[in-house]
Amino acid sequence: QVQLVESGGGLVQAGGSLRLSCTAARGNLSDYTMGWFRQAPGKEREFVSGIVWKSDSTFYADSVKGRFTASRDGAKNTVYLQMNSLKPEDTAVYYCAANAGRAYREVRYYDYWGQGTQVTVSS
Repeated sequence: QVQLVESGGGLVQAGGSLRLSCTAARGNLSDYTMGWFRQAPGKEREFVSGIVWKSDSTFYADSVKGRFTASRDGAKNTVYLQMNSLKPEDTAVYYCAANAGRAYREVRYYDYWGQGTQVTVSS
């Protein structure tokens, strides 16, 4: 089992940057594919980015491609989401999640979730 803890959210102006972190308080992330999701008020949770730990391959939603970068640090058992050129529409609670399978984009395939971190982008 994996226990995930996110950090790094905050308030930033449009065009700014933030880096989110997701650390395993319990478990080894190298056994998983890690996903980043977000949920804005009144909307469904949506896929943002993912990283397959073993291959270090990444995948992104079209809405963030070219602006967001997922990465991992094995020594720290942590994944990151670097978010650049932020837009007001990026405002949401961001979650990291883990699944023991493939590079899925669907919420239903992820078994473990962090508590979420708020990202607010002002215009």
